[in-house]
Amino acid sequence: MAVQKSKVSRSRRGQRRSHDSLTSRALSQDPLTGEVHLRHHVSPDGYFKGRQIVSANDED
Repeated sequence: MAVQKSKVSRSRRGQRRSHDSLTSRALSQDPLTGEVHLRHHVSPDGYFKGRQIVSANDED
């Protein structure tokens, strides 16, 4: 079992935990359709960067 050599102060503990907070997801809006989607992902309509990448009849 690991045992700490000396007490970790509240400040030091807080500095370590400063990056543990959750961040919101990065969303983009397609310029052509206005659809909101995750960045670097195809929108649900099949558009990416204003171009249609996946047609509607390709879906399974």
